Amino acid sequence: MKEKTIAEIGKKYDLELERIISEIKKEKAKLVLLQFPDGLKPWATSVVDFLETRTSARFLIWFGSCYGACDIPIGLEKLKPKIDLIVQFGHNEILPSY
Repeated sequence: MKEKTIAEIGKKYDLELERIISEIKKEKAKLVLLQFPDGLKPWATSVVDFLETRTSARFLIWFGSCYGACDIPIGLEKLKPKIDLIVQFGHNEILPSY
């Protein structure tokens, strides 16, 4: 499968990547967990590549299910090193503005 690019993602979804970069820098996050719904998982590595070039953080991709903001994986507090920030993505298409 051809890897999806950030430009391709941006045509269909607004993932607010600049906002995420800003939050990572504000929180001084060193390890960030990214959760994607199934529809966005094909783009996960492209998102990580993009974020890695703009921050000094390291990233983990959660490949388990993610059904919304309340669906945080159990047991993350036991991981070493500690996860500093969790970012959950949704996959609603951009709606036209009226």
